[in-house]
Amino acid sequence: MDNRTEQERNEVHKAIWAIADDLRGAVDGWDFKQYILGIMFYRYISENITNYINEGEKKAGDKDFDYTKLSDNEAESVRTELVNEKGFFILPSELFCNVCKDAKNHKEDLNEILEKVFRNIENSAKGAESEDDFSGLFDDIDVNSNKLGATVGKRNERLTKILDGINSLNLGNYQTNSIDAFGDAYEFLMTMYASNAGKSGGEFYTPQEVSELLTRLAVVGRTSVNKVYDPACGSGSLLLKAAKILGKENVRNGFYGQEINLTTYNLCRINMFLHDIGYDKFDIACEDTLISPQHWDDEPFEVIVSNPPYSIKWAGDDNAVLINDPRYSPAGVLAPKSKADFAFIMHSLSWLATNGTASIVCFPGILYRGGAEQKIRRYLIDNNFVDTIIQLPENLFFGTSIATCIMVLKKSKKDNSTLFIDASKECVKVTNNNKLSDDNIDNILKIFTDREDIEHITKLVSNKEIAENDYNLSVSTYVEKEDTREEVDIVELNKQIDEIVERENKLREEIDKIIKEIEV
Repeated sequence: MDNRTEQERNEVHKAIWAIADDLRGAVDGWDFKQYILGIMFYRYISENITNYINEGEKKAGDKDFDYTKLSDNEAESVRTELVNEKGFFILPSELFCNVCKDAKNHKEDLNEILEKVFRNIENSAKGAESEDDFSGLFDDIDVNSNKLGATVGKRNERLTKILDGINSLNLGNYQTNSIDAFGDAYEFLMTMYASNAGKSGGEFYTPQEVSELLTRLAVVGRTSVNKVYDPACGSGSLLLKAAKILGKENVRNGFYGQEINLTTYNLCRINMFLHDIGYDKFDIACEDTLISPQHWDDEPFEVIVSNPPYSIKWAGDDNAVLINDPRYSPAGVLAPKSKADFAFIMHSLSWLATNGTASIVCFPGILYRGGAEQKIRRYLIDNNFVDTIIQLPENLFFGTSIATCIMVLKKSKKDNSTLFIDASKECVKVTNNNKLSDDNIDNILKIFTDREDIEHITKLVSNKEIAENDYNLSVSTYVEKEDTREEVDIVELNKQIDEIVERENKLREEIDKIIKEIEV
């Protein structure tokens, strides 16, 4: 990235921070993200459809055509065509630029205007193939919330400020670079939110460098795949990382995910659009993956990437039907009710293509605990599904200092062994957190692909040996830590102690002299 681009990017980040900081004074709990992201999305799709129409007219010979200046009546004639092509429709009067331009003249009804615009955009997709992608997309932007102000006037004043702030963002010319600019602006705000929201932020946002490592592990040796899937997709950062690494055109059938939280589900869909993933190229569902999985009838996925929630509660044995679920039944046991980690792993394995790879962030406890978790590990190892276990550095994720792991699953391995990698030192320190640098990621990937023993770093272990170790999958069981302690010279140490004692005795004598002089 050249200096000018980096400077422009920093300016956009500063502007977003200023808007957020102003809004945060009124909106508790960092709920401001919903307003900023929602209105940023509103600007994006307004510019997206405007550019699409203008380009089409210019190619047809009308060089001066400008959709933003067209009357609503004239625009209605192309509604059906645009919904079929773009998935949605916006009237000229309801475009972001026009609403923003006139916002100050609507001190008493701006909230009503915005609510109407948002509903109209969602409704424009009703009955179309894109309906599911737009349904309820703006639900989390409550323009009538008391959080924005105690009176209608105060709420509209704040809404005007947000519109003006988003309008002032220098996101560049849509035709050339606005997709990257919008996407980067979105990711900056999500990072800012996650780092200030603690654990709750980390629940749906995976740091970019961790996303990079997870995805690159899953796509090693591939230039294209059928589909990418994340069973706990949060705001979609892992799916979009696959789009960036492979090129979205090389994910032939699109991006799939499931998310239980409605707000985060909406953020994920917005994120897809902001990164210019067409409505027909993603399928995000809002359901409980473990109990009500979507995409049952879809072709298995060649790439699965996931950072599922750590050790959450789930129905488990309380639901008598689950033990017969074809995702869980092969292991003969369900993940514990208090720890659903292995339920996510078994689900991912079930959805994985025969030639596919799943890369999943794991809580370390599941690798060595007994009971049902040990039985599931036995099933995975005896059937040779575990390709690699990677120990990551601590303090990589927002809201937790735990050193997590990555489990890589494959259904078609070339050997009957499991690779263990200790990557706990592969990081750089950034403020209070650790971060994976590009070099760290490259090092881990080389070790992963070479699949050779390196003392204190990696070991290829036969599944027979793992069985003899009670199916313990902790990296420390197989990769010996390097002893970095210095040898102690006992003679030299005793000499130093004698010197310290002698100095102490002299100091006591001096203190006694001073006390006697004072007493006299």
